[in-house]
Amino acid sequence: MMRMTPERLVPIAKPLVFLLCLVPLGLLVAGAVADDLGANPVETITHATGDWALRLLLLTLAMTPLKRLIGRPWPIRFRRMLGLFAFFYASLHLLTYVWLDQGFDGQAVLEDVVKRPYVTVGFAAFVLLVPLALTSTRAMVRRLGRRWQTLHRAVYAVGILGVLHYLWLVKADLLEPALYALTLALLLAARLPNLSPRSVAPPETGRHRPRPGPTPGPPSLGSGHPEGSRAG
Repeated sequence: MMRMTPERLVPIAKPLVFLLCLVPLGLLVAGAVADDLGANPVETITHATGDWALRLLLLTLAMTPLKRLIGRPWPIRFRRMLGLFAFFYASLHLLTYVWLDQGFDGQAVLEDVVKRPYVTVGFAAFVLLVPLALTSTRAMVRRLGRRWQTLHRAVYAVGILGVLHYLWLVKADLLEPALYALTLALLLAARLPNLSPRSVAPPETGRHRPRPGPTPGPPSLGSGHPEGSRAG
């Protein structure tokens, strides 16, 4: 009888994780239909999508330390999916702000980006996320080669900017953003030996047994197992 290892369960778990990542969106849609998003629905949607973008980004960053901790490779198989869902919720967060909050008023948005530091860093984080999402496929990994590794190190800056965005936005209760900041600091500290380019092996682009050597590259939107070139 075939022994069910965590690696063998990954193909079963991935659709479940995909559905779980859609739960926050489903709850927002259900709340909107039932008119149950509170006194300020736009604020509720903005905060919820921003929170989940940051949470999923931190989960993405956590996959490599988890792999080291348990000594098994299966967490890496979820990394790309989580990263792309982080981008998905970040896109909804920005769309909510630009559309529902500012009414597609480009001048008002630009003024906010220039005058409000939390908007400035949040917008910068999203701009950095875009090329990471666009280069998350196996084809782009192969095409960019070592340049892919350099590009996807931007995920660390995205995490820092995302936490700053939250810290500078909150005016009263700093506990939750402080917890995110602490989590990010621990995750970055866990990867310190891998921050130099020489310590990173090129990503795998085919089905073959991994060669002994340094740990794979940055836990970015496109650094998962080759099978997961899309968010599904």
